[in-house]
This record gives sequence, C-alpha cells and structure tokens, in this order.
Amino acid sequence: METKTVKWGIIGAGKIATKFAQDLSTIPDAKLYAIASINLEKAKKFGMEFNADVAYGNYGQLASDPKVDAVYIATPHSFHKEHTILCLKHDIPVLCEKPLAMNLEEVEAMIRLSKEKNTLLMEAMWTIFLPHFKYALDLLEKKHFGELKKLEADFGFKPEYDETSRLFNKSIGGGSLLDIGIYPIFAALSSLGNPDNIKANAEFFPTGVDSECHMTFQYKNAVANLKSTLKEETKTEAIFYCENGIIQINGRFHEPSSVTLIDSEGNQTLKTFDYKTIGYSYEIEHFSQLIREGRTKSNIMTFEKSRELISTLDLVRKQIGLVYK
Repeated sequence: METKTVKWGIIGAGKIATKFAQDLSTIPDAKLYAIASINLEKAKKFGMEFNADVAYGNYGQLASDPKVDAVYIATPHSFHKEHTILCLKHDIPVLCEKPLAMNLEEVEAMIRLSKEKNTLLMEAMWTIFLPHFKYALDLLEKKHFGELKKLEADFGFKPEYDETSRLFNKSIGGGSLLDIGIYPIFAALSSLGNPDNIKANAEFFPTGVDSECHMTFQYKNAVANLKSTLKEETKTEAIFYCENGIIQINGRFHEPSSVTLIDSEGNQTLKTFDYKTIGYSYEIEHFSQLIREGRTKSNIMTFEKSRELISTLDLVRKQIGLVYK
C-alpha cells in the first residue's frame, strides 16, 4: 500500500522556515507544496529554492488552498494564535513553532478550536523528538545513576543589538525567555515535572524585552538552575546531577548533540547519534504520520505538555515583570 505524501505549506519565510524546509526536503513521503509570506517576492524566492509548487503573498490564500495537507507556522510569537486559528478554521492540521502562543489564554483558545474542528494541532517543540534528548530522559526515568538531584541548563548567544530585529521587539514577543529560555524550562519540566516553587529575575534591553533571565525551580528533593541570555555565548548544556553520576547533554542541548555519562568514579562515556539532518525531520515525520493516521493530537508533544510549558513561562514572566500586552 502506497504511503500518502503529505503536502506541506509554510507560513512565514524567515530563518526558521528555511531550516524547516531544508529538512522537509530530505523526507520521502513529505514535500513542500506551498509557501506564504507577506512579501510575495520573498515567497517566490523561497519557493524556487525549495521547489514549492505555489507561492503566496497572503496567508489567507495558503489557508484556502484545498491541496494543503499540513501547515507549519514560522511567524513571530505574537502571530502564532492568529495564524493557527486561520488554518484550523480551514480544517488544516497545524504544526506551530514554539512557544505555541503568548500566554495560556491564547493556547487554550487554540486547543479549544482544534478540538471543535477535530483538526490536528501540535506545538513544534522539536527537542522532544531528538534521539539524544530521548536517550537522556530514558536514562533519568530508569534511574540509571539513581535519583535526579539537580539540573543545570543554559542557553545563550549574543546577537548584534538591533532594535528593529525580532529578538529586540517587544510588540512581537522578543527577548531571551520566549525565544531560548523555553528550552532550559522544557528540560526541567521533562525531567522533573512542574516545580513546587519558582524564583526568577531578569535584566532588560532598552526596548523592554528581557536580555537575560535567571530561574530557579525548586522541587521537594531537587532543584533546577536555568538561564537564558542574549548577552553572551554560553555552552548551552543540560547537566543532570544524579545520586551516583552525571548525565550531560552537550552543547547545544536543544538541537542534535551528544550525551556524556560520568559515573561516581569520574569515568566518562560519550554517546553519539548519527544525525543526518538539522533535526527538524523528526517532528516532521511524526506530524506527517499523525495526519496519515487521522489523529487530532500528538501522543508525544501533547496538549498537556504545551499547557505546562506556557503556564510556566507565564509564571516566570510575572516574576520578572515582563508584560507584552
């Protein structure tokens, strides 16, 4: 029986869309069918580069195209709800880039419509599908080195300061927290669950977005020290300190990487993974298969995980006094 080729549309033609399209081109049973940008020339150029069948200068045109089987939303954070709802109203399954929306209220509205329309929706938290991350979580779940006592996770890089750039623009959800702080937070939620208490503080750029955020998640028998920053390059590691050893996801932990195991005597074992793509291919394959099976939600990146993630981000934002609207 022939496997259905999933025809993908992409809304937004920026850097993340480019990476996604690169990996999409490596998957036999999925193809880029349509690309949409508010700049038609940009869409056409993108479409030519990745062999899309059609290019639109309007998101509504893509959402109205009956040949589109799935849409990847790659627009800035503040537009995720609007563009997701646009596609769901046209009964198109949506893979929406993280964070799923700006706050829990928006996320709940998106999930509600997904259920009403009986149409698939999933947050594109690609890290959860990566073999090295799954490997580390599996070791933690099996208590390979005993109970997890402490997590240290960071994500930092230093872009050129440009007030016109998305990263520094408060009106579209800029700052370190939503863009990269989400990854250390996700590592904590994935390994330790919801914290009993959160302490957070931040520094800010003149535009009002957070330049750096330090977070401490406290649990009954563990602690997670997390950091995101746009002021410096960091190792971007996730280090899990257990009773009898250390599980270290090497930099950059959120994307294809390796895992170092360090036992109680200091002996190290490096586990590598045979990655052949940027890493988006894993979530694309999962989402495409959900479509083939007629599923309306993911069993891996679940609605509950998205709710936990955005709820935690909301709590951190409240502590640091970061208000977008």
